[in-house]
Amino acid sequence: MPRTDFTISTPDGDAAAWLHTPDGDGPWPGVLLYPDAGGVRPAIHDMAAHLASLGYAVLLPDAYHRHGDWAPFDFATVFSDRPERERLMGMVRSLTPELVAVDAEAWVTALLARPEVHGTAIGTTGYCMGGVMSLRTAATQPERVAAAASFHGGNLATDDPASVHRLADRIRAEVYVAGATDDSSFPDEQRQRLADAFSAAGVSATLETYPAAHGFAVPDAPTHDDDAEQRHWEALHRLFGANL
Repeated sequence: MPRTDFTISTPDGDAAAWLHTPDGDGPWPGVLLYPDAGGVRPAIHDMAAHLASLGYAVLLPDAYHRHGDWAPFDFATVFSDRPERERLMGMVRSLTPELVAVDAEAWVTALLARPEVHGTAIGTTGYCMGGVMSLRTAATQPERVAAAASFHGGNLATDDPASVHRLADRIRAEVYVAGATDDSSFPDEQRQRLADAFSAAGVSATLETYPAAHGFAVPDAPTHDDDAEQRHWEALHRLFGANL
C-alpha cells in the first residue's frame, strides 16, 4: 500500500505523521489510527497498511512528538526491562487528557484536509491507550468523527474525573468497544459503567469481550491472538463501512 510521510503542525510544534492509502485513485474515507503505548513502529505501520487495503486513507500521527526524536521500544522486552518500562510509562503519563484533545483537533483537521480523503467526518480506532484516545477524539470532535472504535483499551470508565466515559454525552459517532477476557485494565465493572454511560447518553454503541488477552490485535504484542485480530478487522470494516 502507498505511504506518504509528512508533518502536522500542532500548538507544541510539528509532529511526524504517516498516511497509508489503498492502491489506485482516491479519495477515500479517512481513518485516524491511535497506536498502543509503544507508539508508531513497523507493526503499527503494518496494521495501518492492512486497514488501507480495505479501502481507507489511514493516518498515523506521532502522539509522542513532544519527546522529540525518541528511541523506539522493543515490545517483546519493554515490560521486563525496568529502565525501558519506566521510560515508556513516563511517556504514556505525559499524554494528559488536555494534550490528547489538543492533538486530536490537529490530527482530524490535517486528515480531512488531505486530497486523498473525502467527506467531512472520519473514523477513529485505537489500541490499549489508543482506545481511550479514540473515544476522547470522538467526544472532543463530535461533528467530525462518525465512527469510533477501541480495542483492548484500558481504564475506559474509572473514578477519575477525567475518565473518558464521562464524555459520553458529547459523542455523536457510532462506537464499537472490544475488551478481552484476560485484561485487568478493563474489568467487568468498568465495562458495565461504560455501557451505562453510552446508554444514558443515547450513543449507538456495541461492547464485546473477546476470548483473548490485552494486546490481542497488535502483531508484535506478546499476547497477540490471530483469531481475535481477524475478528477485530472484520468489526472495524463493518463499523467504518456503515458510517463513513
